Amino acid sequence: MRNGLAYISFFLILTGCHVARHIPPGEKLYVDTEIKVQVDSTVSKTEKEQIETALAEMARPAPNKRLFGYPYKVGLYYLMGEPKKEKGFRAWFRRKAGEPPVFASANALSSNSAIWMSFLENEGYFRSTVSGSLKEEGYQATGVYQVQVQPRYHIDSVAFLMDSTSLRGPMVEVRKRSLLKKDNPYRFELIKLERERITQALQRQGFFYFQPDYLAVLADSALGKHRTRLYLAIKPETPPAALLPYSVRDIYVYPNYSLSSNTPQTDTSETQAVKFGKLNIVDPDEIYNPKLFRDVIALQPGRRYNSRAQDQTLSRFINVGSFKFVRNRFEPGQQGDSAVLDVHYYLTPYPKKSARLEIAGTSRSNNLVGSQLSLNWRNRNVFGRSDLFTISANAGIEFQVGARGQGVANYRYGIQTSLTFPRLVTPIPIKYYQRGQALPQTIVSLGYDLIVRGELYHLNSFLTTFGYSWRSNPKTEHIFQPISINYVLPSNFTEKFFALEDDPSTRQQYINILRSEQLILSTLYTFNLSSSPRTSSAYTQRLSINVEPAGNLASWLTRKTNEEGKEAIFNVPYSQFFRMDVDSRHFFKVSPNLTWANRFFGGFGVPYGNSDELPFVKQYFVGGANSLRAFRPRAVGPGIFTRNLEGTVQLQDGGGDIKLEFSTELRPKFSKYLQGALFLDVGNVWMYSDNTFYGTGTQFKSDFYKQLAVGTGVGLRVDVSYFVVRFDLAFPLRKPWLPEGQQWVADEIAPGNRAWRRENLILNVAVGYPF
Repeated sequence: MRNGLAYISFFLILTGCHVARHIPPGEKLYVDTEIKVQVDSTVSKTEKEQIETALAEMARPAPNKRLFGYPYKVGLYYLMGEPKKEKGFRAWFRRKAGEPPVFASANALSSNSAIWMSFLENEGYFRSTVSGSLKEEGYQATGVYQVQVQPRYHIDSVAFLMDSTSLRGPMVEVRKRSLLKKDNPYRFELIKLERERITQALQRQGFFYFQPDYLAVLADSALGKHRTRLYLAIKPETPPAALLPYSVRDIYVYPNYSLSSNTPQTDTSETQAVKFGKLNIVDPDEIYNPKLFRDVIALQPGRRYNSRAQDQTLSRFINVGSFKFVRNRFEPGQQGDSAVLDVHYYLTPYPKKSARLEIAGTSRSNNLVGSQLSLNWRNRNVFGRSDLFTISANAGIEFQVGARGQGVANYRYGIQTSLTFPRLVTPIPIKYYQRGQALPQTIVSLGYDLIVRGELYHLNSFLTTFGYSWRSNPKTEHIFQPISINYVLPSNFTEKFFALEDDPSTRQQYINILRSEQLILSTLYTFNLSSSPRTSSAYTQRLSINVEPAGNLASWLTRKTNEEGKEAIFNVPYSQFFRMDVDSRHFFKVSPNLTWANRFFGGFGVPYGNSDELPFVKQYFVGGANSLRAFRPRAVGPGIFTRNLEGTVQLQDGGGDIKLEFSTELRPKFSKYLQGALFLDVGNVWMYSDNTFYGTGTQFKSDFYKQLAVGTGVGLRVDVSYFVVRFDLAFPLRKPWLPEGQQWVADEIAPGNRAWRRENLILNVAVGYPF
């Protein structure tokens, strides 16, 4: 170790000497920026730290990268001498491994001083001063700056000077929400935001041509006591059109517009327009139902122009799914004494029908490998109102590698259809959603899936749903499915399957499968909340809440029982349960190249009445690439229960009624395409009340924390813009099924031991982030 450090130090010294020989005469290598900030006694410690951080980030030039004080990148730049060829090895090595030297410059000193003084002025530290000089030492130079920060000015009062008669009334309401408050610090950035806020507010009241540059903000700092008065006024050179409120006269829609066509300003096709209510639709072939445009367009002829309604209209045209490009044009005009606008929307549609064939290979961390073939067909305008009809068919196979003849190959077949209406299909019309950026959706789906478990049995699943999806604002989404019907039926049992009844390791799974025929009649509500898509905050979040009651309506409709004493519909027992879960995700941008991501998931299901446990398709599972990555998929729990995954036929994975899971992950960014990860996962599942299936220690109790599984690991992510390929290598730190006192296994970590690696090391390969 000492020899290694000595070699590195010797290399760096040689590199430093090598760099000195190549510095041109009269130049100095710029190595550092020293900022000495002196503040007035009225400036707090926190403000001083913020100033120092801001000035350091703005400092230019940025010195060359250094290692142990030496500019090693510059050394590598000069290491092989001047390239003789632009595309030769020396030139390639210089570009990839080296870095051009950054020289000290007196111009940089004066430039930084001017930028920093401007920054301090904009932050309200008026009359502050900045001076800089170069401190030279050998072939190196350091920029040394003296910054004298004066007391900060605060706002004394804000006055709106509106001479324009047309603006005087609207400004009364606008000024009530002003961002400029008395006693707040003076900040030029806030003044800019105030100008933009006022502009948006006026544009929502019909002032179509008004812009932020037409507002002047004057500051009077002659009051003393470091306070300033602000005056907002309309600039004299403001165009008259910007001071007029505009109303919408006519709206024209061209739903089959081609980008390759040359449409003149006065479109001759307007003569083909068909009047629908207050809209003019130019659709000679009648491809689209005019009711679609009535739902999408938020602007109203005969009313004031509203920029918010215009933004809503453009967003809806894109989100409705039928149109690839959307253009708009406004024509000003005069109607009597009023200023008016004619609005034209040019819509370029997607192809109405399309098909896509996908072939995918899968490799899972439980040694399951396989492939899947999917065929998807869609009609984007099946009923003329941008109604989307899709049919998806898929077939695939999965088989277990290294199962020593005990693995089960899974064959999967499925077909799903769905019909999406860009509106609420309800017996009673609902109007309130018209304010949203996207139209609400009504979704009807029907699907069938068949899983063939080798030569054992078949599992059939029929699912149909009817529900709604809508957004109350850009951050909030609601999904409500009043009807969800799922029928699960095992079939085609073989003699090989029945022979497993006497095997103690598979007997419980055997019983579960025989009893898995059931009917699930449920209602689902989902609430999704996320940070604003336009936020610049270092902190963002996502929250998802699901609530699902099942079986209540069925219990009111029937009292018939089957042979086992369970209430049934058409002799099929139905499930009764209440299920709720919360998925909360939090992301902190520690620095431009480091993100700290956290996820908490908590879910519980309460079976009652006709059910002893949640149906298998509704249970919670732990383990796998998007869960506890140090454990094989669905291999943890419930509680301290464990299953032998080596040499045993796994008929069905185990799950639980209750789930707790927490993950934390540091995500450093190495380059544009390469990211890393260091993560910790904690969690387990439990049964709510019944422990007869899995034995003692599987029911959720007050000491649940003693049964948590813990795993950790490192990851590598390759970001290719369209998707992220993820490699996570993990191993367990705590195995809850081991005897008490032996559950923590961190002291057994032995990467060099083949047996330890085989039993504990899990490589997860997946697409996308784990959360």
